[in-house]
Order: sequence, then C-alpha cells, then structure tokens
Amino acid sequence: MAVIETERLILRKPHAADVPPLIRFYESERSAMAGGHVSYSEAVTRAYAMLGHWAHREYGLFAITVKGSDTPIGMSGPYYPPGRPETEVGWVLFEGAEGSGYATEAAKASVGYAREVLEWSEIVHYIDSGNTRSIQLAERLGATLDTKAIQPKPDKPCLVYRQPKV
Repeated sequence: MAVIETERLILRKPHAADVPPLIRFYESERSAMAGGHVSYSEAVTRAYAMLGHWAHREYGLFAITVKGSDTPIGMSGPYYPPGRPETEVGWVLFEGAEGSGYATEAAKASVGYAREVLEWSEIVHYIDSGNTRSIQLAERLGATLDTKAIQPKPDKPCLVYRQPKV
C-alpha cells in the first residue's frame, strides 16, 4: 500500500472510513472551488470516485492524516481520471485543517511522489480562478500559470498551473 510520510503528516491510500468526511466536504460550501458543493447523492458519487480512482489506476489522491491520528484532514495526490487532458496533482483540506501549512506539506510530497514513483514529467494543478489560497500554493510549489493549456472541463474553465519539467 502506498504511504508517504512527511515531517508532520501521513498520506495514505483512502479507505471506506474516509468516505463520510469526503461526503461532508463535497456537500459543504468549502468544496465550491473544488468542483463540489453538491447534493448528498452527488457527494457520495464523488467520494466513491476517489476510491475508485485507486482501483482503476493504482494511485490517486491520498488521505492526509496528522501523525498519531488516522482521521483524514484532507486529500492530496496524483489524479488522472479518464477524459482529463493531463496528469494533475491536486489537494483539498477539510474544515478546520487550514492555516498550519498542511496543504503545502502534503502537496509538495504528492508532487514528489508523482515525479519519483509514477515518473510523471508533466504535472498540472487545476484551480478555480477564485481560489487564491490554492493559487498561492501552486506558486509556492514552483508552478506557473499556463494560459494555453487544454481545459479539463471546457464548459467550466479553470486556471491551469504547470510544474516545471525536470
């Protein structure tokens, strides 16, 4: 099982017990800039899609936990569902987890995993134009805005931040 350990965090493959927090996230206003704020049934579908991505691709967004706890505080990792134009590393934090640098720590580890384990040379971050915190995080990670990138959902354009090739 894939596990990433950072100074303060464990990033692990999500499991069934992580579904309820994911559902709460997708139902909440907090998820509006991550394609969420949806009905309960759609939130369930999205939560199980996260687990299904692992079954389909053998990788996906990791559940982020603080060392010493197995309760997820968010998700971060490589994501490439069918139909997406490029390989993405994404992140979300659940309510109450922001402001401690966890997103930066998890996203940095996730980019490293995508490069080292999955051997991705191309990595993008799809970000809602109003999500200033994620824009700042992408820039802290070294990504730059790519205005010519193919949109993952042309009917709902987003910003595409691209990691430098290595």
